Amino acid sequence: MNAWPLYQRLPKSGSSSEALDQFLDYVREKNLDLYPAQEEALLELFSGKNVILKTPTGSGKSLVATGLHFLSLTQGHRSVYTCPIKALVNEKFLTLCRDFGPDQVGMITGDATVNPEARILCCTAEILANDALRFGKNAEIQDIVMDEFHYYSDRDRGVAWQVPLLTMSQSRFLLMSATLGDSTFFEKALSTLNGFETVTVFSNDRPVPLEFQYSEMPVHEAVSRLIEQDRAPIYLVSFTQRECAEVAQDFMSIDVCTKEEKGKIADAIEGFKFSSPYGKEMKKFIRHGLGLHHAGLLPKYRILIERLAQQGLLKIIFGTDTLGVGVNVPIRTVLFTKLCKYDGEKTSILSVRDFQQISGRAGRKGFDNRGLVVVQAPEHIIENLQMEQKAAGDAKKIRKLVKRKPPEKGFVIWNREIFLRLVNGQPEPLVSRFKITHAMLLQVLERPNEDGCRAMRQIIRSSHEFPKAKRHLGKKAFQLFRSLVDREK
Repeated sequence: MNAWPLYQRLPKSGSSSEALDQFLDYVREKNLDLYPAQEEALLELFSGKNVILKTPTGSGKSLVATGLHFLSLTQGHRSVYTCPIKALVNEKFLTLCRDFGPDQVGMITGDATVNPEARILCCTAEILANDALRFGKNAEIQDIVMDEFHYYSDRDRGVAWQVPLLTMSQSRFLLMSATLGDSTFFEKALSTLNGFETVTVFSNDRPVPLEFQYSEMPVHEAVSRLIEQDRAPIYLVSFTQRECAEVAQDFMSIDVCTKEEKGKIADAIEGFKFSSPYGKEMKKFIRHGLGLHHAGLLPKYRILIERLAQQGLLKIIFGTDTLGVGVNVPIRTVLFTKLCKYDGEKTSILSVRDFQQISGRAGRKGFDNRGLVVVQAPEHIIENLQMEQKAAGDAKKIRKLVKRKPPEKGFVIWNREIFLRLVNGQPEPLVSRFKITHAMLLQVLERPNEDGCRAMRQIIRSSHEFPKAKRHLGKKAFQLFRSLVDREK
């Protein structure tokens, strides 16, 4: 295939209909058959509408986003792809460079800046939010792709996903997620913002169906059986970076790879420099067929894990729940050792959205005919069941059993009924997380040729909060403003 295949197809006429024909020709050349939801979303985008795309993981949302970038270039516009994870931003940047050429694509994250004035920009949500605050409707961005939009409800980062929807009235939006829930509110909000019609494209059809299992055997036995059944690579889910490393260390006592497989791993990492303080541990895990993947690792280690996983060399990948956000790590089985998580305030059972978002990583199109999701019963329940089985038929032993109790802190018990509720439930409605900070206020006040105070009031009025919360936000904004003025005296 020619270099930069999509850039070479850009029609000179600027016609959206011609652009659609060229893009569909590109899809056919790649021997791809569009799913009905993909086709519908592309047609709506090329007809000038906002689109909310709600389809399962692996159903081709990225191709629809690429179509919007193509249309944007055709019309002489500038487009932005944004998502919550730096690793995914990096991945999309490289993919778009291959499609459109490195001159047309830029990237901004907290770690790196490449070609920031490019006509297609990949960035984290906070970067886009900063532009939305500084420039609002005067930002030179006409088309916006917001991937993993369910982060709108994130307690700490959700405000970054809301700000562009309040200020960037010159932009058209494509919002994408596998677990959005009801999107009626966002249809109205987008159309009110920019005047374009907004449509929701929805499908529950997964290219690779999921199978769910509730396991009451020890996790080491469960994993060994999965590997024997050719259900690797296994994504073993943890909710803290520390827990990832601890669980990976526990699995060092099990041989998950053959001698031949370990030899292939050694060949694949030959020459790679594990030179950081944690490099020795990473090398030890990798040589054993285990991989760690979370935001606390150096980018070079995350990229190495992704590459080795794509080559089929790793049997288990220990990752935090952020691995459920679109990063290209092939997974056949997702295994939860817990269904409870500390959310910054308290430990509680996973939301339906979080569970289904992470579960969606199981199964790879073109490789698997189904994905498998395994949920372990609580560890103390499993141990008690084992003791009861060993004592079966011996009344004396049964009377002497001392059952293990659940942890007293940082734990909420779950059972099979809760597991089934998470499997069959609908994602919870997205909740606004709008808030005011000094940094936000300063960015709005520094807008060129605009009354910053008036702009801030308008942002608060148009925020997605209830009236009472808006009044509180207005008071807080004034307090922050007074503190800035007093500091200057």
